[in-house]
Amino acid sequence: MFSSELTEREKTILRYVIHQFILTASPVGSRNISKKYEIGLSPATVRNIMADLEELGFLNHPHTSAGRIPTDKGYRFYVDSLMEPHLLSPQEISLIDQSMVREAAEREEVLKITSMLLSNITNLLACVTYPKFDDALLEKIQIVELGGSKILIVLSVRSGVVKTITLEIFQRTDSKQLKTIERTLNERLAGLKFSEIRSTFNERLKDTYDEELKPIVRVFLESVDKIFSDIQVSDKTIITGGRNIVKQPEFDDLEHFQSIIELIEDKDVIIHMMEKSDTFNHENVAILIGGETEDDKLHDYSLVTKTYSLGGTSGKVGIVGPKRMEYSKVVAAVVYVAEVLSKQLKNTY
Repeated sequence: MFSSELTEREKTILRYVIHQFILTASPVGSRNISKKYEIGLSPATVRNIMADLEELGFLNHPHTSAGRIPTDKGYRFYVDSLMEPHLLSPQEISLIDQSMVREAAEREEVLKITSMLLSNITNLLACVTYPKFDDALLEKIQIVELGGSKILIVLSVRSGVVKTITLEIFQRTDSKQLKTIERTLNERLAGLKFSEIRSTFNERLKDTYDEELKPIVRVFLESVDKIFSDIQVSDKTIITGGRNIVKQPEFDDLEHFQSIIELIEDKDVIIHMMEKSDTFNHENVAILIGGETEDDKLHDYSLVTKTYSLGGTSGKVGIVGPKRMEYSKVVAAVVYVAEVLSKQLKNTY
C-alpha cells in the first residue's frame, strides 16, 4: 500500500528499527542501527532517514527519548511488505504435534491445549473460538421425551458437533407423535445449513399440519430461530496466557498492566475483534494492528488470527499481544496450529 513512498534505504532502516524495537521495547537510536546492523551508513545518515520516516508517519519520536518507535502505519508496512517468513523450530513443531494428538479424544481438550500451546510458544495471549454453526450442515435431529411437558432436541451436524436445546410443549404428546415429527424433520432438513433452515423452515413444514401434530409443529415454528441459531461464541471461547503476556516489558508499567488485566476479563472485546479480523487478511492470516481494531481497549495491541475448519463449520485461533510482537513468529505459530487443529479434528470426528 505504501511501497511507492519508500526508497530501498528507507525500507531497510524501517525494518531494522522494528526488529530492534521488538527485541528491546525501547526507542531506537540511529547510532544503534548504524553500529549493530552494519549497513554501511553513518549514524548521521541513518538519523536523517529516520527523520524522513517520521515525517511520512512510519515512525514516532517520544518526547522523553532521542530514539524512535514504529507507528501503526510502520507496523502495517512491515507486516505487508518487509516481514520475512519464520520457521518454527523442530522442538516447537514436535510439541504441537504430540500434544494435540495426545488430547485428541475430547474436542474441548483439543481446543484448550491448542490455546495453551499457542500462548506458551509466543508468550502472548492466545484465543480459540468454538466452531460456528451457521454454515454447519445438519446431519440429523433427535427428539427425546423428558417427561412432563418438556422435550430435548439434539442436533448433530456433519462435523461431529452436537447442539442440544430443551423446549416446552403445553399439550400432552406421546412417543409415536414425536417420532413422526422427528422423521419428518430429518427428511426435510437434513443436509441443509442452519442459516437455510431458519429462512425456509416455515415453507418446508407447511404441509405437516396434521391435527394431532399441530402443538409440536407450532412449538418448532415459534422456536426455529432459537433451535437453529448459531452457538454463542462467548460461551465457547478459550483465552489463555495471562501469566505469559504480563511478563512482556510493556506491563512493567502499572497503567499498561491494568489494561491487559481488563482485556483478559472482558473477552467480548477480543471475540468481537476476532470476528472482524477477516477484513484484514494477509495471505490467509488476519492481522489487526493498534488503531485498526477501532476499539480503545485494543489500541496498544495487535491481533493475529487464522480460521480452522471442522467439516462444514469453522472457528478461529488467534494471538493478542503488544504491537511490539514478533509478527513473523506469531504468524508461523498461528498458521501451523490452525492447520494441525483442522487436520486433527477431521481425523477424529
